Amino acid sequence: MANTEPATVTNKQIIFSGYVSGFPKESDLKVTTTTIDLRIPERSTSVLVKNLYLSCDPYMRISMGKPEPLSSSLVPPFNTGEPIIGLGVSKVIDSGHPDYKKGDLLWGVVGWEEYSVITLFPYSHFKIHHTDVPLSYYTGLLGMPGMTAYAGFYEICSPKGGETVFVSAASGAVGQLVGQFAKLMGCYVVGSAGSKEKVDLLKTKFGFDDAFNYKEENDLNIALKRYFPEGIDIYFENVGGKMLDAVLINMKLNGRIAVCGMISQYNLVDPEGVHNLTTILYKRIKVQGFAVSDFYDKYSKFLDFVLPYIRQGKITYVEDITEGLESGPSALLGLFHGKNVGKQLFVVARE
Repeated sequence: MANTEPATVTNKQIIFSGYVSGFPKESDLKVTTTTIDLRIPERSTSVLVKNLYLSCDPYMRISMGKPEPLSSSLVPPFNTGEPIIGLGVSKVIDSGHPDYKKGDLLWGVVGWEEYSVITLFPYSHFKIHHTDVPLSYYTGLLGMPGMTAYAGFYEICSPKGGETVFVSAASGAVGQLVGQFAKLMGCYVVGSAGSKEKVDLLKTKFGFDDAFNYKEENDLNIALKRYFPEGIDIYFENVGGKMLDAVLINMKLNGRIAVCGMISQYNLVDPEGVHNLTTILYKRIKVQGFAVSDFYDKYSKFLDFVLPYIRQGKITYVEDITEGLESGPSALLGLFHGKNVGKQLFVVARE
């Protein structure tokens, strides 16, 4: 039902300045202020939302690059001069859509701004029904990263109890969950991260059997042999480059690799090559890239699986939260320098 009283308010936005080569800079994202009418026009099926939490995710770097067919098939590029697009938790202010009413909470695709007008299409947005957990979890544990961990680990890797699992970028939004899912299965799990603080977190908070700081290893092949003397059954790939190269020669026969991301490559003008590809043939390794959007039809199944573990305290989650829309650019850019500890997001408004 449309609002009877028109109301125009200011709407702060983070605008994408232009396509990026190499590491993005804060000048590539500019904060501006415009205005927005808090009414949905008559006969429109759009929904007007107030954004509460916005998510910073590594894939967003791909959208900052010059549009090209390969990357655009995974995520669309940002439009210059417009708010950047990401995932967020929002509250409905006005709705012309029959499935949403004022006051409903949802998570999904929104602009980086205080208010967004969204057009709904299949699996673009999900209504939030469970509010006994932190709302911010719907940017991570109960949102896209959680679903990514679930789909990549269970659907792609087909794990079995007792298998050996290696997770790179293991303290991030996805990696911390993959490790916990693997432990619930009775697997042996090791993670890599880029600081002592993150390594300690993996072992003490998330229950990994072991973890190491890849920056302190002169030879990643030797490091992996130390933790996996008999080889790796499952590798959850978040990094790419030299780490992937070292993992390939340490995989077991019939090992599985879920390729979730390659954050070490996103900011390189000339991506690194991988040299040990023949081991995929020799060891009959399954290597599969995937997009979480291919699995959103399983979202309700995922919630049924994960919510009881959260409520029982058997799954934990660490967030790195900054305050205010203006903090968004530095929070996002910090991802590409490993500054975040856990899931990176920022608060736009607390309802």
